[in-house]
Amino acid sequence: MTRKKRVLTGINTTGTLHIGNYVGAIRPAIQDSRNPDVESFFFLADLHALIKCQDPTRIERSRMQIAATWLAAGLDPDHVTFYRQSDIPEIPLLCWMFDCVMSKGLLNRAHAYKAAVDAATAAGRDPDADVSMGLFSYPVLMAADILMFNADEVPVGHDQLQHLEMARDAASRFNNLYCSPDKPFFVMPQATGGSALEVLPGLDGRKMSKSYNNVIPLFEGGRAALDAAIARIVTDSRLPGEPKDPDSSSLTVIYNAFATPSEQIAFREALKDGLGWGEAKKQLADKIDAEIGPMRSRYDELMTHPNVLEDILQAGAQKARALSAPFMHELKLAVGLKAFAAPEAAAEKAKNAKKALPVFKQYREQDGSFRFKLVAVDGTELFISDAFASGRDAGSWVSRLKKEGAAAFDEAPVTLGGGITKEMVETALAAFREDED
Repeated sequence: MTRKKRVLTGINTTGTLHIGNYVGAIRPAIQDSRNPDVESFFFLADLHALIKCQDPTRIERSRMQIAATWLAAGLDPDHVTFYRQSDIPEIPLLCWMFDCVMSKGLLNRAHAYKAAVDAATAAGRDPDADVSMGLFSYPVLMAADILMFNADEVPVGHDQLQHLEMARDAASRFNNLYCSPDKPFFVMPQATGGSALEVLPGLDGRKMSKSYNNVIPLFEGGRAALDAAIARIVTDSRLPGEPKDPDSSSLTVIYNAFATPSEQIAFREALKDGLGWGEAKKQLADKIDAEIGPMRSRYDELMTHPNVLEDILQAGAQKARALSAPFMHELKLAVGLKAFAAPEAAAEKAKNAKKALPVFKQYREQDGSFRFKLVAVDGTELFISDAFASGRDAGSWVSRLKKEGAAAFDEAPVTLGGGITKEMVETALAAFREDED
């Protein structure tokens, strides 16, 4: 049976989310997750967060905020697999497997690593002064995130395309080393754009980013924080009544991200006709709040009930591990990390050895009569019975000998085999009674 297309989305847990994250990633990803032909995976990349942040309080707060944001924005945990990266132990194990097959030369070319090296060199320091192993192998952990669930598509921004290519390299190298060409372990993931507006401009026209302090908050601070941020959007000095250039400020681009095509046209025309910047900013705040305002109460509720978040994420981890655990078992076998003896097989063998018993064999002679004989564990024939007119009569004696042992043997119509003593037979018959005990 052909499985559904798998799409995987992750987000780093080092801060709070803003309008740019919502427009560029969250909103389109949630819309796509409602496609019945798609199997969606969403995760909090909290292991990745440790690369940049060593503040436990900030990490914990961010994980809660981001989980609550996804759910408040409409992510349905019953229809997707929503989990924390750190709750899936198979992911770091797969990361190590990839560490052992990927080349250092490839990782040397990673953009984040090169940027850190260039910055340290420019400052006259050792090139690797600011490079942790986490930063260096970040693309490997990302490859494990993607390939652990064999995602077919990964919505990524332009700055992440190189990491996706490295994930494809990891998949190819592992497949070539450990599996047959007609049955690879890993698929080749493809990059997809998360939104037609991948990068939303910030208050100053640059990319909206917390590092530039130019963001519009999504839920934190409520409507007051939203209004305060929008008030800081850079515009020119033209007064109300004077024609404005709609493209002279990031305000128009942000408005377009929340408006219908007809509303976008009307807004541009209003600016050209002299709409004041203050009124334009109020219209933008109203437009954004009309969409995210109803979500804000759900966000606040989740943030005040972390146990609800925890239950949802634990349920998601169980769904994820139902896939990752058996897959990792296959991968461990492939690389040679096998148990020396299967515990179940060893236990069964011991059980069988303990219960090894003599065997009663019943058979029919050519003249139509019935006999039985007792054969020891080593194959020695201990005795053979006289002939019986019916198999039922022979069977009755077998049952009685198993149950009563030596007490019935004295009366049994049997003849001992050559060199066999009565004591040898009684010992053999005693084994049946011990087994019952």
